[in-house]
Amino acid sequence: MSRIGVAFDKARADGRALLVGCMPAGFPTVEGSIAAMTAMVEAGVDVIEVEIPYSDPVMDGPVIQKASDIALAGGVRTRDTLRIVEAVAATGAPVVTMTYWNPVERYGVDVFARDLAAAGGTGLITPDLIPDEADEWLAASDAHGLDRTFLVSPSSTDARLAMTVQHCRGFVYATAVMGVTGARARTSDAAPTLVSRVRAVTDLPVGVGLGVGTGAQAGTVAGYADGVIVGSALIRCLLDAPSEAEGLAALRTLSAELAEGVRNPTR
Repeated sequence: MSRIGVAFDKARADGRALLVGCMPAGFPTVEGSIAAMTAMVEAGVDVIEVEIPYSDPVMDGPVIQKASDIALAGGVRTRDTLRIVEAVAATGAPVVTMTYWNPVERYGVDVFARDLAAAGGTGLITPDLIPDEADEWLAASDAHGLDRTFLVSPSSTDARLAMTVQHCRGFVYATAVMGVTGARARTSDAAPTLVSRVRAVTDLPVGVGLGVGTGAQAGTVAGYADGVIVGSALIRCLLDAPSEAEGLAALRTLSAELAEGVRNPTR
């Protein structure tokens, strides 16, 4: 079983959902991102999602776009991301990488899979890669023992949803809304139905992302999903802070609040 699968099973045994916290690699700097992700783990985040910054992030809202732009302007590269994955994995928390497909193709699919596995990464979330076009990644992930997480959305047909989850390993990423990432005032009404549809066709855990920004919202999503995925709200802690120290303090506070939310789900 994958390390992500083990983490989901442990959380389920504890009667709660698992908290996944996302941060772009190299934001605000390479060392700064390692410090931020380590702080998230120490404050209660179960799994870290390291995003490879990309110049055309079609799924990301303005907060993640801005953070990624800062990382890219600072010169972060895919090899830096792998070093960050290795450093964060050393904390003991499972680390999954989220990336658009172009950086992986440029690096070399099999070589990237090899290097990600060597760094301690558990697998990839690929928002712009669909299973129909993923033969090379399917082969590389099998060869190097990596998970693969494809996305499903409220608009996915039953046939499309079933086909997509059949190719997932580790967990399924359910997008709670039709649109880009970003914390919202209220959680999606469509998400519980989508999670039920996924569970009808697979035993894999289901993580819900897009829109969660508070402990109360995390508790609501934890009431029906196996995992709660948070990105923009955590990243904003660093973007809005007047200093790095204050940003890390805010990040720890929000991480602890979100962790408390998933440990006390609203059912």
